[in-house]
Amino acid sequence: MLSKNPRRSQTAASPVALTIAGSDSSAGAGAQADLKTFTALGVYGLTAITCIVAETPGKVSRIQAADPEIVREQIELLLKNFPVAGIKTGLLCNAEIVAQVVRSLRKVKERPLVVDPVMVATTGDVLLAPETIQIYERKLLPVATLITPNLDEASRLLGDSIRDLAAMHRAARALAK
Repeated sequence: MLSKNPRRSQTAASPVALTIAGSDSSAGAGAQADLKTFTALGVYGLTAITCIVAETPGKVSRIQAADPEIVREQIELLLKNFPVAGIKTGLLCNAEIVAQVVRSLRKVKERPLVVDPVMVATTGDVLLAPETIQIYERKLLPVATLITPNLDEASRLLGDSIRDLAAMHRAARALAK
């Protein structure tokens, strides 16, 4: 007998993860890449979209932020209705969205939180304003289970350049504190 709700039966059989990230039109990053990874690992993926990114490999053309209230509503609705086992954040393109994400995550029981502090595109384009980075540092990073900055993001978070393996080790220790 077929289930009336195939999503419900799939989520019952698989772990569920939520990505809170931007939508990348080229599917090489953002929520689309997270969903591909979740699927490859046998995880049912949910998304709360924070922005729409018009990009191709090597070029970010435009980023349009979602309304912070719809970001909050997506997160809270999904957390209320699905057995989310883990959460990952990606591009949270402005201070208001970071603040809404933090508020929404405070309301849930403890779950693993992976924060990818997307601040700099692989092209080197800076994606976040300084005040947004400050909110990441003060409010979101302290509640993360794991953070996954790239070298440019780690450099921005630490205010120091990372040029060699020894500097990478120092940066990892500093970010772990």
